[in-house]
Amino acid sequence: MKIAIIGTRGIPNNYGGFEQFAEKVSVLLINMGYEITVYNSSLHPYVKDEWNGVKIVRKNDPENKIGTAGQFLYDLNCILHTRSRKYDIILQLGYTSSSVWNFLFRKKDIIITNMDGIEWKRSKYSSKIQSFLKYAEKLAVKKSDYLIADSKGIQSYLKNKYKVDSSYIAYGADIIDAPNKTLLDTYKLQVNNYNLLIARFEPENNIEEIIKGHIPYPDKKLILVGNPKNDFGTYLTSTYKQENIIFLGAIYDEKIINALRYYCALYFHGHSVGGTNPSLIEAMACGCLIVANQNEFNEGVLGNNAFYFKQASDIHKLMEQSLKKENYLNYIQHNYDIIKAEFNWQHISHQLDELFKRAKANHG
Repeated sequence: MKIAIIGTRGIPNNYGGFEQFAEKVSVLLINMGYEITVYNSSLHPYVKDEWNGVKIVRKNDPENKIGTAGQFLYDLNCILHTRSRKYDIILQLGYTSSSVWNFLFRKKDIIITNMDGIEWKRSKYSSKIQSFLKYAEKLAVKKSDYLIADSKGIQSYLKNKYKVDSSYIAYGADIIDAPNKTLLDTYKLQVNNYNLLIARFEPENNIEEIIKGHIPYPDKKLILVGNPKNDFGTYLTSTYKQENIIFLGAIYDEKIINALRYYCALYFHGHSVGGTNPSLIEAMACGCLIVANQNEFNEGVLGNNAFYFKQASDIHKLMEQSLKKENYLNYIQHNYDIIKAEFNWQHISHQLDELFKRAKANHG
């Protein structure tokens, strides 16, 4: 069966969650007998036409020249190209900049869309953009043959709002065991002597609340990993210059990221919008003791195996308790068990295999 994966910047992953998803599942699906093609942005540094058996199609992406509008043109270029190929199924990861072009898919194409989070709720967007995103979400639901929800919360949302069924297929991660401690030396960090936050610098990720929770405790280092080069990031880095608040910028080296996670004392996850967040799953797979924003998406993944906060004062109270990993090894083990049972790439690939076969059978 021939599968095309669109909607990402491409593989190997050099950006984020959907790219990691495409990278991991494409290789596993090839091992299961599929022919997989992933569409890559022309801005992606990988320029060959194949990667680990996955076919790569590079399409023009003018985002570096014209900004966000370039994403829409890149998706348009990908969709137009699919019309010349005889794919059995097109797996669309996200819909934000592609749903307006869905009418260009051939009628006989089977379109499966991973709906990601509830994009229009993100506070960084103006009311006009939020209105457009609601429209794009509606288009994606209407024009897709099958929908994927990456969390039970998103699955319920789609059912309640649009009266449609979706397949619950989450994000995955690999269990990390004892990464190289010396990778901490570059940042002058010691094992279990710092807290960690990895996120995009957006208000809905509650970064400022987490920072405020640390300010009264100068002996507690908070390490923040993420690209601060946007308005909110500039505000945070200029406002909070305490010695214990350390902005490392964006880090894409997976070995370093995993070491930072594995050896941190506490891992803070402030995401409040969207479905199953990749960084949360990866933190669980690294054996982190997690403090998460209290919402249905995070609780749906972590259950009782984490601490929760709603505001900075909640973090104050947790910090006063001097939480230590060794006292909560049951939390960490339960999270490992959840990863192995539900959030591992092999399981996710088998779920996709079942969905693909069912979709193909239903469409003759």
